Order: sequence, then structure tokens, then C-alpha cells
Amino acid sequence: MIKLQIVGNLGKDCIVKEVNGQNVINFSVAHTERYKDRQGNQKERTTWVECAYWTDKTAVAQYLTKGKTVYAEGAPEAEAYMNKDNQAAATLRMRVQNIQLLGGSGVDAPAHQQSGGSSNYNQGNQSNSSYTPASNNPMSSAAASVASDAADDLPF
Repeated sequence: MIKLQIVGNLGKDCIVKEVNGQNVINFSVAHTERYKDRQGNQKERTTWVECAYWTDKTAVAQYLTKGKTVYAEGAPEAEAYMNKDNQAAATLRMRVQNIQLLGGSGVDAPAHQQSGGSSNYNQGNQSNSSYTPASNNPMSSAAASVASDAADDLPF
């Protein structure tokens, strides 16, 4: 399996559709990488990922608004096409399996986020979507493991 992970900001409010009796939440995520070129000039490169989250539970959609920061992971797809100038171009898409709300843009967050936590929506398969607390997030447990290892190195 190939897995794509992205942390970025939503480019617009999500769109919820029903396709063949199943719900899909479509949204786009932008990740901007800042770096210096060989001459030392500051550069930016933004990568857009078009996301499709197939789920029976669409409650998360109300929080997927323009400017929000999210973590999403899933299976990537690349699609080549000819743009309006008849030049080759490509689109990066992802079938989302897990999404976590990270905040951003100062917009009201759900009650369980306002204490500084985050929400994790995990989809095991297309028909069984569930809410998983952020404490079960593998990224959170990895950070806790690093902190624990650092504490073991203390001389007292």
C-alpha cells in the first residue's frame, strides 16, 4: 500500500455529495514548503491535494472550512491531463482514510477542541467510519515516546 500524509490548509469549504447512495466529502488541501535556493533566495512551493473522504458520518464536514489546518492520510492517485494551454499537467488526489482537525484561521472549533486538543476522524473502511480521540493518534504516541526517551537520559 502507498500512503500519502499531508498537513496543510483547506483552500475552500468542503462539499458533501451523495454518489450511488454513499456520502463523499470533497476538499482541497494546500501544503506550502519554504526553502532557500542555491543563491540563498527564499522560495515557496505549494502543493495542492484534492481529497475525497468516503464516509457514512458527515458531521466533520461542518468543520472543514476554508483556512482550517488539517492532517489527512490516505491512498494517493496522480492524474495527467492537458491544460487549457494544451500543455501536460497533473493533479494529485487522495482517497482519505483518516483526517484530523488541527485548527487554524481562528474560526470556532468544536467544543472538544477548544481546550487545545485535536479531533481525529478515522475511517477503517468505506462503510465503517468512526470518531477516534486524538490520544489514539499514532503521531501523538510517537511524540510521547520521544519525550519519554528524553526523560530516561536525565542524570537524576
